[in-house]
Amino acid sequence: MKSKVQVRSFVVMLNLIILSTWSGIGSGQDKPDKVDCDIHAGPCRAAIKGTEVSLEISPKPVKAMQDLTFTVSFAGEKPGANPYIDLGMPGMNMGRNR
Repeated sequence: MKSKVQVRSFVVMLNLIILSTWSGIGSGQDKPDKVDCDIHAGPCRAAIKGTEVSLEISPKPVKAMQDLTFTVSFAGEKPGANPYIDLGMPGMNMGRNR
């Protein structure tokens, strides 16, 4: 159960990254794809408006209360705004953490 909560929070985080860069990316589809991935197995990817966004978290397996490295990559058009990672957890308001 704990692992599922962690994976969901990372999927939410990837969606936030995608939405934060959405307004500045060129033409293409209008909404981001739903992200459904296993962050423990490899990077999570989503496509929006001609750009693929990839989020890699290491070391693996991803664990709470451990130093982590987040790598965000873009393939295709570059985002119009600087991307950021906003860490959060479902059901727990932690305030902004960028």
